[in-house]
Amino acid sequence: MSLLQRISGPRDLDQLSLDELEQLAAEIREFLITEVAKSGGHLGPNLGVVETTIALHRVFNSPNDPIVFDTGHQSYVHKLLTGRQDFSRLRLRGGLAGYPQRSESPHDIVESSHASSSLSWADGISRAFAQTGQDDRYVVAVVGDGALTGGMTWEALNNISDDNARNLVIVVNDNGRSYAPTIGGMARFLNGVRTQRTYRDLQRSSEKAFNRMGKAGRSLYRGVRGGMHGFLSRFTDNESLYSNLDIKYVGPVDGHDIRAMEEALKQAKHYGQPVIVHVITEKGRGYEPARLDEADQFHAVGKIDPSSGLPIGSSQGQSWTSVFSDEIVSIAEQNKRVIGITAAMLRPTGLHAFAERFPDRVYDVGIAEQHAVTSAAGLAYGGLHPVVAMYATFMNRAFDQVLMDVALHKAGVTFVLDRAGVTGPDGPSHHGVWDLAILQVVPGIRIASPRDAVRLREVLGEAVAVDNAPTVIRFPKGTAQAELPAIRRTSDGVDVLHEDAKRDVLLVSVGSMAAVALDVAARLADQGIGSTAIDPRWVVPVADSVIELAAQHRLVISIEDGVRVGGIGTRIRQDLRRAGVDTAVTELGLPDEFLDHATREEILEDAGLTAQQIARDVVAQVLGSKIPVARPLPGEVPTTTATIGIHKEA
Repeated sequence: MSLLQRISGPRDLDQLSLDELEQLAAEIREFLITEVAKSGGHLGPNLGVVETTIALHRVFNSPNDPIVFDTGHQSYVHKLLTGRQDFSRLRLRGGLAGYPQRSESPHDIVESSHASSSLSWADGISRAFAQTGQDDRYVVAVVGDGALTGGMTWEALNNISDDNARNLVIVVNDNGRSYAPTIGGMARFLNGVRTQRTYRDLQRSSEKAFNRMGKAGRSLYRGVRGGMHGFLSRFTDNESLYSNLDIKYVGPVDGHDIRAMEEALKQAKHYGQPVIVHVITEKGRGYEPARLDEADQFHAVGKIDPSSGLPIGSSQGQSWTSVFSDEIVSIAEQNKRVIGITAAMLRPTGLHAFAERFPDRVYDVGIAEQHAVTSAAGLAYGGLHPVVAMYATFMNRAFDQVLMDVALHKAGVTFVLDRAGVTGPDGPSHHGVWDLAILQVVPGIRIASPRDAVRLREVLGEAVAVDNAPTVIRFPKGTAQAELPAIRRTSDGVDVLHEDAKRDVLLVSVGSMAAVALDVAARLADQGIGSTAIDPRWVVPVADSVIELAAQHRLVISIEDGVRVGGIGTRIRQDLRRAGVDTAVTELGLPDEFLDHATREEILEDAGLTAQQIARDVVAQVLGSKIPVARPLPGEVPTTTATIGIHKEA
């Protein structure tokens, strides 16, 4: 039996020798490479925190001492050490989540996995322990260095320093990277600590001296190294930042040296006040393909060949992200006012190509979405047109800035929201299902949801031409539909995808749900029910032609992959009532629930958003209703199209 198989909980670590702990670390790395290669997941970050996590669980007593991970993608090792070693269904329904999840284990505390929140959590938990007399309990926040670029971190540090009588340890996992190399003043400070010549020379010379003493000297070096860091720090200014905050600073410590880590953590534990332990780690450690990956050191991977790190299987088409990436470069070449902004996600959002082509016209502000949005408002005021690219789930964090800084000031800013709708395996905190409901309440905003790659290029060009209001373009994760052609386009830009002479049902699809709407139309035709399927392209505001078409049908069905409450269907219903149109409306979308991790297909099926389920429900409504018969337009002979096969089971 391997050492890893003998670990069913953190206390099983207590009896292991240093050599056994190092063997365990090697086994964990081998396990992660093998298992994550099968399912995909956050490989690089977890390879970098193996020894640090072992030391944390040796020194602290989880879950009595809560450990909060920021962000949770670096928690795989924590899962292994707390008895969760079945990674066979990692990030799949019924398997382990890719982030901490309370339903999995009492060792998991915070599962939101939006960066920069851990210190606020730790501040609150430690205050509660102090207030309720739980003085024997400690709180540990493990913070990736990228999370220190977020404003919440500094708000929390300001408050943590206000009351020091607490058992709070902040472990800064400093690998110089979040998704990509960490940027900003904080990153420069930490990089200065890592590379400062006085510190580096003293460390190396002392290590060489101990190495000359042979095995005994090397063992002694490891044993005193934690204390040595305190001595070496006298020759550097790496405590200056934190001393001004009145928080004790320990480090920097080699995060891959278990003994040094334990010594540093024990010092912090017994200090009796908040302490920052600065840990230097290497993202992707122990796996050469990750170490050689300059883009993000295998931050997140799909299924890969573990021996080479190469992806298994190939996409059948261009991803939504790459379509945007190519098009924004083309637009920027023609329009010098267009600039790019992202929040620590240059490559994941596709802005890296723009940055490579025009390095002076793209700004990565770190994990600081609120700053990104307000900064964009300022750039617009200065005569530029900012394109802010981020994942849809992270736009939630900057709503106030969109509302008060961009919209109120009628700033021409374009927001490009990647991973909108159901994202699948990353779970509740990463589904981009709230953007439509949240953003459509912003006065003057215009929201587009392209159905295919052609429409994405089209609406992006239209968006950057708007200079007096915020525009939003959202698209899902995965491969973009090449093209779903329209029969015709209305005068106000609505695409009609399918049209029967008999007008029973108007299907209004939002973005990538257009293919589902066409499938529904084919199934309804099989039952003798006529339908019109449309793609508004710009879903907010609701186009006049959508209202006009709704008035000509017996029933309107809206289909979207955002939350149903406050979604586009709700907006259509309200606009119909305002226009005096009494056509019935059924809004189809996702429930207002936190959706667990599963495939996109599984989640859409659960929500009733498959063509078969929708068609069955529509048939029941139409055939069982007393709604007046359909009203074709006078003198018009519409064309019927069915680009998707008819399915009899509807």
